[in-house]
Amino acid sequence: MDARPIGVFDSGLGGLTTVKKLMELLPGEDIIYLGDTGRVPYGSRSRETIVKYARQDAAFLAGFDIKAMVIACNTVCSAAYDILEHAYDVPVYEVVSTPSRAAAALTENWKIGVIGTAATISSGAYEAALKKAKPELMIYSVPCPLFVPLAENGRTGADDIAAVAIAEDYLSALREWDIDTLILGCTHYPLLRGVITKVIGPEVKLVDSGAETARVVASDIRSKELLSPGSTDVTIKYFVTDGVEGFSKLASRFLESEVSGKVEQITLGDKV
Repeated sequence: MDARPIGVFDSGLGGLTTVKKLMELLPGEDIIYLGDTGRVPYGSRSRETIVKYARQDAAFLAGFDIKAMVIACNTVCSAAYDILEHAYDVPVYEVVSTPSRAAAALTENWKIGVIGTAATISSGAYEAALKKAKPELMIYSVPCPLFVPLAENGRTGADDIAAVAIAEDYLSALREWDIDTLILGCTHYPLLRGVITKVIGPEVKLVDSGAETARVVASDIRSKELLSPGSTDVTIKYFVTDGVEGFSKLASRFLESEVSGKVEQITLGDKV
């Protein structure tokens, strides 16, 4: 038994896709979430800047004596996972290798698409992980830099004309390549699942990187006997680096539970 919380961080609200799945799989666990909403998106930043931000995010979570850390940001995983993995004595999870294995197992025609931020796509992290899982795969990667701002601003409906137009611009090539599986290589992107499916087609299987990773975290927590003692007083705390109100509204809608009063604005480096 281990009553310490699980720490999760992302550049904004996308990591809530991971938190939601963790809450479903591990309902008795306390969770600390950090969304660096004041500096989102990370995907257009230099590697040096991403590493700097990642170190600050991780250090903040580590201050809560967490028992596991989930980097729910594909951009950070691509640029800084190795650094963070060796910096802490708790398990550190990334959101690239697990969804890659899942996609490799799902595909029937061996044609897999990957969408992500510019930094994630240019890193080649998914290509490497997919080839490791199944060397014969044909991989088609497309950067979708405007998807994060769409998600952060609540423009996620399949009837949103702007969102659909942007998705059509990004994803039309993937239709031509006849992929049958698509990795949502950013934890923001499941918020746009309806838009993506409308454009890419319902026959294409979508792999949610955050949810797939949450399943591994839950399995490890159980197998390593790190489950919380089972208190009914579960605490979920949310920290952001920009305004609370906008985050609370979008987070409540996505998580389908009220988060008002549970969100605090902080400046990274502050002691909490």
